[in-house]
Amino acid sequence: MRFLNGIGRFVGFGAIALAAGLILTATGAHAEVGMATPGQMGMQQAATPVMEDIESFHHFLLIIITAIVALVSILLVVVMVRFNRKANPVPSKTSHNTLIEVIWTVVPVMILMAIAIPSFRLLYKELVIPPAELTIKATGNQWFWSYEYPDNGDISFDANLVPDDELKPDQPRLLATDEVVVVPVNEVVRVIVTGGDVIHSWAVPAFGVKIDAIPGRLNETWFKAERTGTYYGQCSELCGQGHAYMPIEVKVVSKEDFAAWVAQKSGSASRATPATGVKLAQAGGASTTSGAAH
Repeated sequence: MRFLNGIGRFVGFGAIALAAGLILTATGAHAEVGMATPGQMGMQQAATPVMEDIESFHHFLLIIITAIVALVSILLVVVMVRFNRKANPVPSKTSHNTLIEVIWTVVPVMILMAIAIPSFRLLYKELVIPPAELTIKATGNQWFWSYEYPDNGDISFDANLVPDDELKPDQPRLLATDEVVVVPVNEVVRVIVTGGDVIHSWAVPAFGVKIDAIPGRLNETWFKAERTGTYYGQCSELCGQGHAYMPIEVKVVSKEDFAAWVAQKSGSASRATPATGVKLAQAGGASTTSGAAH
């Protein structure tokens, strides 16, 4: 009876620990949107449907893993207490039990099926890109990111790390960039990723996105941010000395603000074009004059 009470207390403590872990994970994950915080437990707050599914799948696996660990621990305690030489001087000669063999074959298969089905669904959701309202091309370089908006004219820019001595009060160290990727809220954004020199990886945890940027190859992923805000990521592939200094900063804004940003960027590009055109014309004129002289 004392042994059973001890097992009951062990299971009770395990259930309490599991519940506390889930609570801490849930509360810690929602401490702040867009970036990790000191002492945070769990994941960042999900900003896309894919990341919400990843988080749910993680919690589901945590429950299964905890239950398996608790069961195996209980069985080990039972074996050590009941089947040691002192408590059981005459060992059992049982060598076969059909029921137990069926159970330890069928139950693991059922557990694996319960894990595989949502896993395959999640992989399909991540890999199959729905019709996108916006396409962005991200190119990894040593050590910064270059971005292009092929659906919005000639918008392109490089995003470099903001040095420590230039940080503003609201900019996090090693995460802020001098140019920000701007996307509209509640729209599917397709991201085409490649590498300009070595392999990089474009990753934003709050979006549930991580994809390698490989030179000479185009990879693609997608996200649909459901709330406005600023979200941070970093290169997640060891790419050289400056690997830790090529962050990703994505600002999710309303559709109206995005249209205004596109107009501003397009205006800046168009204002820069005439000057370039004049230089080309002047260069062409010089060539023509020079040719006529000859």
